[in-house]
Amino acid sequence: MMTIEILPARLANQIAAGEVVERPASVVKELVENSIDAGATRIQIDIERGGHKLIRIRDNGIGIVKDELMLALSRHATSKLKSLDDLECIASLGFRGEALASISSVSRLTLSSKPQAQETAWQAFAEGRDMAVQVQPTAHPDGTTIEVKDLFFNTPARRKFLRTEKTEFSHIDELVKRIALSRFDVAITLTHNQKVVRQYRPRTIEKGVERVAQVGGKAFLQQASFIDSGHEGLRLFGWVLPAGVNNGTQYTYVNGRMMRDKLILHAIRQAFDESIGHEELPGFVIYLELDPRQVDVNVHPAKHEVRFHQARLVHDFIVQAIKQVATEQIDLPCASETETQAPDTTSPLFTPQEQVDETYHQSYRSTLQPETQPQAYSAPSSFGERSEASRAASGGGRSNYGGATGGGKKQVNVNQLYQGLSHQQMQHFDQIEEAALPSNEVSSIPISASKSSWMLLPQGKVMLEQDNQLLFGDCRQGLLPYWQMQIEQDGTLQGKALLLPVRIKLDKAALEALQQRETWLAILGFAIEIFDGHILVKKLPVSLYSIDVGEISKQMMEPSSDAELQDWLQWLEVSTPSSYFDSQHFDLVKEKLLSKAPCLARIHKSAVTIDAQKLVSFLSSQ
Repeated sequence: MMTIEILPARLANQIAAGEVVERPASVVKELVENSIDAGATRIQIDIERGGHKLIRIRDNGIGIVKDELMLALSRHATSKLKSLDDLECIASLGFRGEALASISSVSRLTLSSKPQAQETAWQAFAEGRDMAVQVQPTAHPDGTTIEVKDLFFNTPARRKFLRTEKTEFSHIDELVKRIALSRFDVAITLTHNQKVVRQYRPRTIEKGVERVAQVGGKAFLQQASFIDSGHEGLRLFGWVLPAGVNNGTQYTYVNGRMMRDKLILHAIRQAFDESIGHEELPGFVIYLELDPRQVDVNVHPAKHEVRFHQARLVHDFIVQAIKQVATEQIDLPCASETETQAPDTTSPLFTPQEQVDETYHQSYRSTLQPETQPQAYSAPSSFGERSEASRAASGGGRSNYGGATGGGKKQVNVNQLYQGLSHQQMQHFDQIEEAALPSNEVSSIPISASKSSWMLLPQGKVMLEQDNQLLFGDCRQGLLPYWQMQIEQDGTLQGKALLLPVRIKLDKAALEALQQRETWLAILGFAIEIFDGHILVKKLPVSLYSIDVGEISKQMMEPSSDAELQDWLQWLEVSTPSSYFDSQHFDLVKEKLLSKAPCLARIHKSAVTIDAQKLVSFLSSQ
């Protein structure tokens, strides 16, 4: 007969680690949150081999006194809660006292610390086998350093589920970006294999948009509207991009803690649906502040979700605040018409320019924004998965892909081109014909009457004028350089969430091959989860959204495992269907694509020259 027994401390901690320590990024999250709770203003994060070998967090916080070092590695030992009243009014990021004990049970952990008032620094070492803690003096500046070595060395079943070094580090990198947005005043440095990857310098709230731009791309510096709404006890502020801007940065924070709460995402989706219709959500970084007693953060193991005591009030408040700024953005000038210099975010040491053209930025500012931005935001850091604010949040919506506006065949001849022309464009051809110019002068006339020197035709075909010549080209040729610029700016291409994830069965070899390509697919805009025997496809690149997901899953294996970014972009270019060029998404980006010199150069290279006089004569006879 089985008897009821209390679990040994080591086994209990390893079970708890299953919830707290999911992967190396989870360890970084817990330790960095502890550093921020300790009042650190400088945090150094060192990673080796994606976190498999080493995770080191060093800060300049208040430190831990010698007598509490062993206690800090015990379960449910914390300095952040003393009573039930404290649990109902949580102002810190951590509060359960589980992280260090759980991490030390599945790794070799070294904790070194020195409070300012203590003359000597002390070091505690714990190893997962028996968790016996050894304490000894050490050399260390004021603050704390925690080293986590050989994660999951004593739990092989957990270790085998770790992904590749590149994949695990990408999760850590994404986490650090989110933490950097939660506390502008904290300097954060991230290294991988002894190379600096990210370096965020401290910023005041007045210059917070510079850090937002460093994380989310220069679009936030150029085009974002600042929103500040509410009052003490319930306030929302942050930055929102106009609809149609290709940027997947979508973060929300509650009292400084990163969230992916369903209520918040639903409110944001509803606000944009009511103001701009069923379009893809633009990028946003939004902070919600309210009385800690009005929100319960102790409802999710990883603290990614919260429960609001007045959920309807909070929901409606978010809808109205976001709706106002989204409505105002509809009439704002298109940023592509007024390009400004912005810092290059591709460099890991990128630091935004100190001075921003205030006149330019003012044109995109919401009337909700005061003359001076809010005072320093002192809420602590937070963590959460990237917001999957998608069509699924609102229960559907129309597809981004409409039918062709002109001829529907893949082979487009001159007659079909003529049928696709607008009435205004036809009148321009008539004006050329009526001029009755000699044949040697016809080719010198610009073909477009508008300020642009191109005319978009069905299925991505385009007529351009260059050096007084009329060219017939294909916008597909401009996609590759356009995507390259998007990746340089945002880190990834835009993906579009499926209404429901698609489950696809794959054999072991295919799963291994897909796992080797996972990082590249994420850069292209895919969101895929890999399981034993199958995958779940949650997102597709916008350009592939109209293609059957099962067919795409087969094509994903075409690039070799050692293919580079250029190879993957060429694959995406070839795989993009013609219907994409008649979609609403391409309608939003066509002017940007056709205004970029690298894109036009590639289109021109493959374009064919058309005799303008013969074309006019032919069209007139139809």
